[in-house]
Amino acid sequence: MNKPASVFPDKPFREMNPEEVFHAVQTYKALYQDEIDLKFLRNLNEEVVGPLRTYFRPKFVGFEEMPERNRPEAPLIFACNHSGMAFPWDAIILYAMMLDRFDYDFSKLFRPLAAPALSASILMNPFMIPGLWKRAGAIDATSINFEMMMNQEDTNVLVYPEGVPGIGKGFNRKYQLQKFSTSMIRMSIKYRTDIVWISCINGEYINPYSYASKWLNRQVSKVGIPYLPMAPHTLLLLLQPWIFYYAMPAKLTYVRGNRYKPYEMVGNRPLEEVSIEEIKQIRDEIQASMQAELSHHHQVYGKHPYRMGEFLRTARKNWRDLPYWTPIGWPALFIEYDRLYRKEDEPPKGIIRGWFRFWKIVRKNPIVLAFFLPLIGWVPILYKGLKGRKTVKQWLGSKV
Repeated sequence: MNKPASVFPDKPFREMNPEEVFHAVQTYKALYQDEIDLKFLRNLNEEVVGPLRTYFRPKFVGFEEMPERNRPEAPLIFACNHSGMAFPWDAIILYAMMLDRFDYDFSKLFRPLAAPALSASILMNPFMIPGLWKRAGAIDATSINFEMMMNQEDTNVLVYPEGVPGIGKGFNRKYQLQKFSTSMIRMSIKYRTDIVWISCINGEYINPYSYASKWLNRQVSKVGIPYLPMAPHTLLLLLQPWIFYYAMPAKLTYVRGNRYKPYEMVGNRPLEEVSIEEIKQIRDEIQASMQAELSHHHQVYGKHPYRMGEFLRTARKNWRDLPYWTPIGWPALFIEYDRLYRKEDEPPKGIIRGWFRFWKIVRKNPIVLAFFLPLIGWVPILYKGLKGRKTVKQWLGSKV
């Protein structure tokens, strides 16, 4: 989290005495509760993310109820796969729709640990809304943040164990889990809590036929962007900057999977007695099982990733709200929402009100126009987006 380093403990939890652990956890609780803006989150979900349901038509399988903790004092660890080469719309929809389904009851839900790269540059916030990820409840996925989250009882935790390599995998590696970090295995063993798998299906088709270029990724990482896909439409980025956040209308399906108990796999021994080799072996076994789940769910729910008939029927029902639930309208929707939220005393309502409203939004937010200006539009976008940036190298050493 972007707080002064002095507020964090300067030694690992395993070296602290109980009093030091308690102080660190209480300090952290204040920090992570301060950063989330619940009024902003609920209103953003209703006014901005809500219309995106028309586009992605999310389906949830096995989420009639949220699973109970196996230990009341230890949060469950939810884990989900990444969709390669796409802006993380799949993660946004999962989090937003779960909040809606369970009425923002965080005791049943989770707070996501998000790759610090998303906060490293304002470009990686949707349409450059300052601090959107953290205001909405995301927490930088660093080792110390993960540890501290495991020492609170207010909410569960959502992790993406593939990390940035999962986002940056090309379409040729679709539905292939990239090597997991060992962090969630270690946390499960240490706090004797379960890991609950979630399969995200069809997210791979948000940005299909896009591939990774190590050379290109090295170049864009210098300005705080972890990857840039190589695809037929990549060249169009110069002509239409909004394509940076582009998404195809994939029908996103989320399937709740099995519960895993790494602590039982080591005979409930304390973490200090478990070797690194054992942890890696357990990581590999669990990843293989999660891969099998993902492959099975892909076969069941991923045969028709776009469901165009359903999409067209949904589009007809919501034609009055055009263009805001389509990617071409997202710059206006997000940016106008942020302007109104900062300006008005009450949270904004009814942003999506037809095409004429679109031009009023552009007049009040000239930066929206930049997303549609060939070449020259990138000048104000990059000026705003790269101010105060961090490079990938600056956050890479602290990731989970």
